[in-house]
Amino acid sequence: MDTMRINILNPKATKLLKDLAALKLIAIQDVSKNGFAEVLKKLRSKSQTIPTFEEITNEVELVRAKRYAKSEK
Repeated sequence: MDTMRINILNPKATKLLKDLAALKLIAIQDVSKNGFAEVLKKLRSKSQTIPTFEEITNEVELVRAKRYAKSEK
């Protein structure tokens, strides 16, 4: 299965795509509902505080150290 991102320039193309989906030749997914920005918004809304640049850097370094320790074994 191939995945493509298409910018529709003519509204008639939308109808053609919907017809293809009705024939079960393609599947259409709404990107805005599944996007990274939506997930990020959810995570940020649950957070009480915003991490500082230093905290983010420390976390990244910890993950990298664990990853490199595993790869050296």
